[in-house]
Amino acid sequence: MPDRPRNGGPEDGPDFTWLYGKGGKPKDPEATRPVPRPQRPSTPSPDETRVMRAQPPSRHQERRTTPPTPPRPAPPVGPPQPPTPSGRKRRRFRVRYVFIVLLLWVAYLVIVPVMAWRDVDKVDWEPEGSRPDDQPGTTYLLVGSDSRAGLSKEERKELSTGNAGGGRTDTIMLLHTGSGPNLLLSIPRDSIVDIPGHGTTKINAAYAFGEAPLLVETIEQNTGIRIDDYVEIGMGGVAGLVDAAGGIEVCPKEDMKDKLAGLDIKKGCQEVDGTTALAYARSRHASATGDIDRVRRQREVVAAVGSQVLSPWSILNPVRYWKLNHEIPAFFAFGDGMGPIRSAMWATAMTRVDGDKGLTCVVPLQDLAVHWDPVKAPEMFDKIIKDDTDSIDKELCSPTGGIG
Repeated sequence: MPDRPRNGGPEDGPDFTWLYGKGGKPKDPEATRPVPRPQRPSTPSPDETRVMRAQPPSRHQERRTTPPTPPRPAPPVGPPQPPTPSGRKRRRFRVRYVFIVLLLWVAYLVIVPVMAWRDVDKVDWEPEGSRPDDQPGTTYLLVGSDSRAGLSKEERKELSTGNAGGGRTDTIMLLHTGSGPNLLLSIPRDSIVDIPGHGTTKINAAYAFGEAPLLVETIEQNTGIRIDDYVEIGMGGVAGLVDAAGGIEVCPKEDMKDKLAGLDIKKGCQEVDGTTALAYARSRHASATGDIDRVRRQREVVAAVGSQVLSPWSILNPVRYWKLNHEIPAFFAFGDGMGPIRSAMWATAMTRVDGDKGLTCVVPLQDLAVHWDPVKAPEMFDKIIKDDTDSIDKELCSPTGGIG
């Protein structure tokens, strides 16, 4: 059967004949209205093809893109938390360790001088018979003996002491402490005085005639000053202490050369060892004033040794502390009744006699022969007896005794 054109009946489905212009009009005129197209220019505009420059993100954008740092949690409010048990143990251990070290160090500082003190020689020094009454303050007598006892042949050669026998006093010093400034008074060894039972002669002969008791009696009778304690140092003691202390500084005012004392030293302040320090203190022939200038150097050396011995380093250095304490028995002797505490008081006072700390003087002298001044010397002694060192002026207290 030949095909027939479809009329687009309902049985044939929707009728699209209108779409091809054959057949009737569309039911909805808007359905077939052409859609207008936007007209594009044949040549594209420069603005349309221009590439936009990338802009860096602003600071505010960065801040917005960076995640905020979360705030730290606030510390808990309230009393501090107790340390953990392990922390308490560590702290307790450290405290205990420091305490033990300090305890051992204090014990060392006490035991060493006690051990050394057991070997110290004691001297019977108090004279018999009448003596001056007790006086205010404390007066120590320091005697430097020129005895060669205890020195070997090699030591005598090294220290240039010679081989002279007997024993005289190279150094005689009175140290007075009390309400006023400390006073260190040097008595020249050649001072002409009356020695009980031996007439008028040089004061250092008293030690040769009757040792410490006669020397004390001679000083007390000629000055009226009561001696409370006695200290004696042998010839090698100065050298030993200086070396144990690591040397001292001396300041000679001129070049000094003394063959008899073994001294050869230049002018000016300098560090010296024990041998040179001893020679510097002993020399009598290197200056015009002889014994007068020597007592000044003796005070200089004694004060320098005292400062070194009592310096913090001498106490903190265990080796030096040991050496210093064990040099004492070899060359020092102390009067009966003088214990470690009293000797420490004397040593401390010896460091306070220079400059503003105290007074260093020579007995006022009348001449180089060495006679004491008949007016000034008794005035000086009276002020010491009354513990009135505050009123001692430069007229009385002179490093040369007013001579030279």
